[in-house]
Amino acid sequence: MEMVGNLTLLRETALYYTQLLTSAPAFPLSSLPDRFLCHLSPGAVAHLSREEALGVARRLGRSCPWSRGVPRASLAPRELQVAASLLRSLEDLSPAVLRALGQAALGLSVSRIQESIPGEQLEAALPALGTVQGWRAEQARAVLNKLLLSGYQLRDGQSLAELGTLVAGLNSSTLRSLSPEVVLEAIQLPGFAQHVDTLPSALKRTLVEKVSSRVGHPSELVRLIPSALASSIPKSLLVFGEEKPNVQDLNDKPWTREQAAMFFSDVVKAEPDFNRLSQSVLQGFTCAAASAVGAERFQELARVMRKKKVRLGQDQLSCLLKMLTLHGIPQDWDSYPQDLLLFLSPSDYAGNCSQFFINVGKANGDVLPRESPQRQQLLLEALECLRIPGTQINKRSAELLGWLVCDLGGEYIRSSGGTLLKDLSQCGSFLPEQEEAIRDVLSSGNTTFGPPAAWSAFTLSELGRLLPVLDPSILQQIPKKALTTWLRNFAWDSPLSREELATIVGELLPRRHKRAEASAGCPADLEITEEVLNDDLMPTFYIPPELLRACLQNISQENHLFLENHLSQVLTYPFSIPQLAVLKEYLHERYPHGYPQHVLAGMGPLLGLLSPEEISTWKLSSADALAAFLKTDPQPSDPLASAAIKRYLELGNALNATALDAVGTRYVCLLNATELEAIDPASLRLVSLDPSACSQETKNLLYQKAKEAFSEQHHLPAYYELILPYLGGAPAADLKALSKADVNMNVSTFVTLRRDSLMVSWPGAPSFLHFLGFRAWLCRVVHWGNQQIRIPSNPNSSTSEFRQIQIPSHLNSHAGLTGGVQEGYINLATPRFPAMSSAPLGSVARVLHLLPALLLSFSTVSILS
Repeated sequence: MEMVGNLTLLRETALYYTQLLTSAPAFPLSSLPDRFLCHLSPGAVAHLSREEALGVARRLGRSCPWSRGVPRASLAPRELQVAASLLRSLEDLSPAVLRALGQAALGLSVSRIQESIPGEQLEAALPALGTVQGWRAEQARAVLNKLLLSGYQLRDGQSLAELGTLVAGLNSSTLRSLSPEVVLEAIQLPGFAQHVDTLPSALKRTLVEKVSSRVGHPSELVRLIPSALASSIPKSLLVFGEEKPNVQDLNDKPWTREQAAMFFSDVVKAEPDFNRLSQSVLQGFTCAAASAVGAERFQELARVMRKKKVRLGQDQLSCLLKMLTLHGIPQDWDSYPQDLLLFLSPSDYAGNCSQFFINVGKANGDVLPRESPQRQQLLLEALECLRIPGTQINKRSAELLGWLVCDLGGEYIRSSGGTLLKDLSQCGSFLPEQEEAIRDVLSSGNTTFGPPAAWSAFTLSELGRLLPVLDPSILQQIPKKALTTWLRNFAWDSPLSREELATIVGELLPRRHKRAEASAGCPADLEITEEVLNDDLMPTFYIPPELLRACLQNISQENHLFLENHLSQVLTYPFSIPQLAVLKEYLHERYPHGYPQHVLAGMGPLLGLLSPEEISTWKLSSADALAAFLKTDPQPSDPLASAAIKRYLELGNALNATALDAVGTRYVCLLNATELEAIDPASLRLVSLDPSACSQETKNLLYQKAKEAFSEQHHLPAYYELILPYLGGAPAADLKALSKADVNMNVSTFVTLRRDSLMVSWPGAPSFLHFLGFRAWLCRVVHWGNQQIRIPSNPNSSTSEFRQIQIPSHLNSHAGLTGGVQEGYINLATPRFPAMSSAPLGSVARVLHLLPALLLSFSTVSILS
């Protein structure tokens, strides 16, 4: 809150200076302290002289965070508006001026780049322009097109490296046309390597492909690829085999969890001191690798992961927990990864329950899905620990609960008044009953915020994530000036999405005024100008939406081009659904046969208004265009994505690595048999897909493709990690062959296997169960419960779902399946847990017996052989 308060003070002071500067142009801007300069509005810098504008640009680069290489995702439209307004004072954009702009160059419009700056001048300023962080793709493309048309050639690594951040303007096909030597030379130049971090994933992947085509060994590839491209290396290219990895080179790169799992086994064997391993490498922890290091070394590894604050997934944590408790419950849980506490009970922790839940509050609650039994059980035990007699939570108890406050029912929120609001404002989402309770508390006025009628812009900033919960009855009470001030100066620093902001605008601002002029055309004061298009409050000017339609029909050609070239920026504004419908009509008139790529990349807010029939007419003529559409935020619905993929393929395009990466796990299930058969296994090697949620036919087809893609690595331990996502399509013979390898399968993978593959009996089948790791695990379950064994068929499902897998009768004795187990079967079912309610939970917690820690986490436990 202190940070928000300081920012609010700066902005309020900057507002005062803005008013002073606009009302008294003679006021010297040079006298304004730098810390206030960063928060001026566009109007304050709109009418500066050339010298003043250049001076402000230099000061922005020296003093403001947004002008010092901050990733574009954190740039607010207001800051871009200031840059655009500043550049309107500069008629002459000579190389010297372009070099002096720094980050303010982001204010250049595409039309100005295309029409007013010769390619020779851009080339002369290229060393400076190539260091600017945050270029929009359409800006970078405009600069590159001018450069290439004026004779600039990408003939060697130096000429490619000189593009710097502007390389984002290339497309993957242009990069593929370059020789690998050009790319190899460029990525080894520091000036280029440090600027590729924000490239689209398709371009990163293409750069890696070019390098890997000239590199023979994984160690050399890891050494050559800069850190900014490391996460784009396909998993299959990180299999070391007989080659000994260079641990220091691996430590120096940021890896994804999937990537690190490929070489984790090689690293723990090669590195005698686990303290020297990076957090990025350690997150690749696998059961198979860890079980091979010995008990003492394993405990050392677990302690190092705690010290390095390694984030592990649920399966990894369950495996880690099992291994740490093989010989009893440890007394030094504080020495091991904190997230393990999520799977424990206070009774397993050597300390009082309050300290246990303080530490749970520091763990990563996102490891457990909100509806998971473990998370519900933690809340039950926390309330029992706090000895809360009813539903009222005080401030101290809220601190102890930590993120578990987000799981409290509506009655707790109501009974606790405003005590929980600050903690609730940090939650990501709410259930309907929680939202209703929050509204009841806020509308009462009996909180530190006071009644809604007295709220200020600062109050709205403090409410944070609670703002989307407000309904019209509350929004209409908020002073209009407070809301407008908040929207103009603080909304873009809030955690709210564009859609949430649009809801607030749509609920309140239409009641502010109605414009009768809508039917008579566009009023003179509402003509769409460059200044209007640069204003993030533009949606509030055109209420009702008919005004927007009238003014778009009246827009000048110059401002039409500005709108088209800045569409991705404009669509970040909080337009209501009716206003978005008007914008969609406008775009459809401009592009009746499909949108160009720069429109596809930024049209996220318009997705809900599109139909599959419209997409079926588009010219999706490249993998880059398909990726631009499928990777919009938010992502398209399945029907829209299916239409886009179908149209892309109808036009004769292939599902190459770029296209498959765009399809990803999110949409792979939409591919039909013909499309799957057309996939080149070589392309599949370069992407990461998980078809576990797809139809059995899709799983079967992709398994065969993956088996062929990774065939050269089938004899290596890493093969299991490569083929793992596709095992749901594996026939019995392949599972039998895999069971002979030193691998480990968790339950969540087991339940995706083909039923017919598991029903097959073969000689030596006990080794298959040994591979599955069922023997020791099932024995512990039977011993504990002396009842029928029940395993969740879908750990993430909240519905009861029963399946049966037949186990040949001669295997029962090998698996230790005795007691209440039906002959020949293991029943797979989602266990029933008591539903959460708003009633006092202390008494419930007292009668609900905790499962032992190992059994409590059984839904995703990683089974060791």
